[in-house]
Amino acid sequence: MIEFHLDARSGVSPYLQLIQQVRHAMRLGLLKEGDRLPTVKEVVARVAINPNTVLKAYRELEYEGLVQPRPGLGTFVTRTLGGDDDSRAAHEPLRRALTEWLGRAREAGLDDEDVEALLISTFRDFSTRERAGRHR
Repeated sequence: MIEFHLDARSGVSPYLQLIQQVRHAMRLGLLKEGDRLPTVKEVVARVAINPNTVLKAYRELEYEGLVQPRPGLGTFVTRTLGGDDDSRAAHEPLRRALTEWLGRAREAGLDDEDVEALLISTFRDFSTRERAGRHR
């Protein structure tokens, strides 16, 4: 089962953080069709968040067709976002390479914010170059 966490420094609203975490877990194959999300009460106890915020996130996920509430049972994943098992299997070597890179970043003295800034800016640069290459 997914365990939510909130980052007050992110500038992203708590309900959007919950939505992003569910979507990421779906993409990575950590949440599959039929899996139950934590109850609102469980999320509130774990991350000290307003129950209405959790409900708002779950409603948005329902609107997107990703989850379905079942009265008295919980909220369940209705579809996934990731590829098939073969594409998810390709994630593992990439995860190992990224973990090694993160170790080198730490050795170079980068803290969490430095790493995040470097990853985001590099990803954006790469995506911009990739899009520009496709439109030639």
